[in-house]
Amino acid sequence: MNQKKKTIVLWGVIIVLAAAVVALSVILVTKSRKNNDPDGQKNAGTEAVIEGSGQDAEQKAEDSADQKKEKGASDTQKSTDDKKTLYAEVTVGSTWENNGMTAATETVTIYNKTDKAATDWSVDLEFSGKVTIDQLWNGKYTADGSVVHVTAESYNEEIPAGGSIDFGYNLSASDVKPVRCTLMIAGKEVTTVTGEKAAQTDGQSVDSDKKDQSGSNKVTDTKNGKKEDNPYKAHGKLAVSGTDLVDASGSKFQLKGVSTHGLTWFADFVSKDTYQYFKDSFGINLVRFAMYTDTGDSYGYCSGGNKSEIEELLGKGVDAATDLGLYAIIDWHILNDNDPNMHIDDAKDFFDRISKKYASYGNVIYEIANEPNGGTTWDSVKSYAETIIPIIRKNAPDAIIIVGTPTWSQDVDVAAADPITDQTNLMYAVHFYAATHKDDLRNKVQSALDSGLPIFVSEFGLCDASGNGSIDYNQSDAWFDLINDRNLSYAAWNISNKAETSSLFDSSCTKTSGFTDDDLSDSGRYIKEKIESFY
Repeated sequence: MNQKKKTIVLWGVIIVLAAAVVALSVILVTKSRKNNDPDGQKNAGTEAVIEGSGQDAEQKAEDSADQKKEKGASDTQKSTDDKKTLYAEVTVGSTWENNGMTAATETVTIYNKTDKAATDWSVDLEFSGKVTIDQLWNGKYTADGSVVHVTAESYNEEIPAGGSIDFGYNLSASDVKPVRCTLMIAGKEVTTVTGEKAAQTDGQSVDSDKKDQSGSNKVTDTKNGKKEDNPYKAHGKLAVSGTDLVDASGSKFQLKGVSTHGLTWFADFVSKDTYQYFKDSFGINLVRFAMYTDTGDSYGYCSGGNKSEIEELLGKGVDAATDLGLYAIIDWHILNDNDPNMHIDDAKDFFDRISKKYASYGNVIYEIANEPNGGTTWDSVKSYAETIIPIIRKNAPDAIIIVGTPTWSQDVDVAAADPITDQTNLMYAVHFYAATHKDDLRNKVQSALDSGLPIFVSEFGLCDASGNGSIDYNQSDAWFDLINDRNLSYAAWNISNKAETSSLFDSSCTKTSGFTDDDLSDSGRYIKEKIESFY
């Protein structure tokens, strides 16, 4: 074999050996991969590094590492979130346009997932620009540019173990979503939530072209009143917080409604058609059912009336209101009987059976003594209330109960000095007739509210205390200023066509359905305007 042939053979051997080495390397890498992947699955990140080369391989390796870091950070954040025990959440509700700014209603809920009560809380809300707080409830606040500092009221300064409290506000800003929400206990920061998590949107925008008659932009509260097809469905069971009613979400709420006259005297107006008209035309969310107890004749529940028929009529009204999503007050309408203790046995039996019947009706409110009068003292009314309230509570533990006050439900100042202390969700009635009851009674109401007494205007008229006479528009306006300033709920007297000033229908109206605004009395037109003007 010559030298040339020897060289060719040698190179052939070298090539074969090189190929064998490469093949063996591939086998070893594959085996190593399988041994490090117990499920026999390929690791995409590792595969990319092996199959790549040069800068491309390096970049892929870096991307894989970054993904691992992000996953680790995400897991850490999730772990931190899971361990949170005291924290606050913001919910942005309805929004609307307000003079070139965005306005909104927001609720802040503070959760305490620990086994101990927390006190002395405060919350700092930071926005991306200047913010204006138009109204705030269930808390006190200071605002400085883009930061709002909120502290507790006396009645909600403790967050119970395993429970929560909330406050809410209306605000205007260029961006209504807070960028930071910080919860502090005793001045020490507990949790801070930033970015989108600081403002969970849960509302609906209101058309910005909704305007009042003057043409100016007007705040339309889609959560409170005639804009809702079903107020109860929107707000649920109510509760008393401080001097306010609040809905199931904890937002401050106002009931605006009308009261029947005596059910048995004007039975034709106990109908769904009647309440539908007031709901659609006025924007009411409440009907009060006045069931007279003692009229001295067969129209009174306790004075010879047919109790089963009267209860059936009452039930017809409550069911009609409930079908429309309205709240309903069942009113034990004492008047001629002066002192509610006169018929206390009837009251005990009535409220026991009625509260059982409506135990599942979260929209039902109980007014247990309309207008104590004739010198009846607060001690006597309080004793009656402390007998009746536990009877209702057995069947309706969370229902709102309204307690009448002496002197035709005017002496709220006396009740404020000695309130019922062992019950919750209680309110106290004040009744006014604008041409008779003026600054003196308004001052009583202000003083009682300032002392912490929750008040419900469960009956009122624009004329004198007889329910007749001229309308005093100036005094009526003054009363509505107080009502809306202090968030007082109310029911206007009365749904009837009786020939007296306080009737909401004109005496010429003989309809029982198909009402129009032409059928209203002067009182009816005024009440309609006042309810509408709230929006």
